[in-house]
Amino acid sequence: MNAPPVIVIGNGIAGVSFARNFRKKSSKPILIISKETPYFFSRTAIMYVYMGHLRWEDTQPYENTFWKKNKLDLLQGTVTQINPKEKNIRLSDKSILYYDSLIIATGSIPNKFGWPGENLKGVQGLYSKQDLDSLEDYSPSTNEAVIVGGGLIGVELAEMLHSRGKKVTFLVRENSFWNNVLPKEESKLINQHLLEHVIDLRLNTNLSEIIEDEIGRVKAIRTDSGEIINCQFVGLTTGVRPNIDFIKNTDIATNRGILVNKYLETNQSSIYAIGDCSEQQEPQTGRRSIEAVWYTGRMMGETLAQTLTGNKKAYNPGHWFNSAKFFDIEYQTYGLVAAQPTKPEKHFHWKHPNENVAITLAYDENTKKFLGINTFGIRMRHELLDKILCEKKSVFCMIEQLANCNFDPEFFKTYEKKILLKFNQDFNTNIKLKKKSWKVIFNNIIS
Repeated sequence: MNAPPVIVIGNGIAGVSFARNFRKKSSKPILIISKETPYFFSRTAIMYVYMGHLRWEDTQPYENTFWKKNKLDLLQGTVTQINPKEKNIRLSDKSILYYDSLIIATGSIPNKFGWPGENLKGVQGLYSKQDLDSLEDYSPSTNEAVIVGGGLIGVELAEMLHSRGKKVTFLVRENSFWNNVLPKEESKLINQHLLEHVIDLRLNTNLSEIIEDEIGRVKAIRTDSGEIINCQFVGLTTGVRPNIDFIKNTDIATNRGILVNKYLETNQSSIYAIGDCSEQQEPQTGRRSIEAVWYTGRMMGETLAQTLTGNKKAYNPGHWFNSAKFFDIEYQTYGLVAAQPTKPEKHFHWKHPNENVAITLAYDENTKKFLGINTFGIRMRHELLDKILCEKKSVFCMIEQLANCNFDPEFFKTYEKKILLKFNQDFNTNIKLKKKSWKVIFNNIIS
């Protein structure tokens, strides 16, 4: 490389999305640096490798030849220092690289809270390729496992261990699973589902310490009630934090993450931050300043690529959405559905009496404007829901369009009539379902 390259630190979804989109419009040299893996992989697919559904190479969306063909240079290494004034970075091998623009996309690292024994062998999170490798190493000698933390990664890890016949105890400090995110009816549904899969769910339970055996590996944990639970593996899934420790001694402004404006610029010239490691100084209404999810990383990368190729563009994440899987239950959320709604937000909730299928609609009590939706066991069309939200349609319109919004394959069970029946009863209305229309579906026209 003769000219200083655009350097991207991190080869996750944010960094790679930037590099791919930047390359489409610029011939400037690009260097992607990662200490985790040589090539980009789908982080959400880690669990399926462990469970035997995928091979590791299946998690890589691009052939190894893709990078050279597109003139995207890769370097596996660790950045130890950033020097904004000199416009260079230092690597752990003491080499110095100069940049034209620097994009920090270092993602997240698991939280630790100083528990005694948290650094023992057999104690880890589930985030990186290295985490997957160590989990494989510990699995043959693990019969009993404890998971600490009641989030999505905790459920994934529980399913992974359960798939190999491990006894799993799940410590959740709240009185119901993920009740800081899910309304109480939905949280209760997941509680029951975990128990059905023989997960020993311990609510209102905190980790006190992790107990060491004679060779420096975990042999048990102690809860805050003093109970000792034997185990050979402990999964710490108590959330993540921005991976920014290596820039703490620089002039780059940070709070919990690297502070950026709406154009993803830091306070230092030619330095940008995207993905999980970035923190929005002025987040959009209803959005968090740090959002560690796949699609926001992708959107940030795409947005910044526009800016650095001559089309300055503000980051606009649009309406919140996310999806997950709780063992057999698929979960989707669009818009804003508060766990504990406050006026004027109200909820309509329906659950099938015998199946793990449920839906919650959030709306404004005064205007009846549709605010958001959670679904369990029902797949919805993102584009149509986004349209309804953008056009500020009513909750009545949302109910009318249930059939069009349904994305489940043909011959799947449908529940629209049952949902509508309860809705009409609750609201004392006589709303009719709109007939499923491919014109509406493909053209996003909401009548």
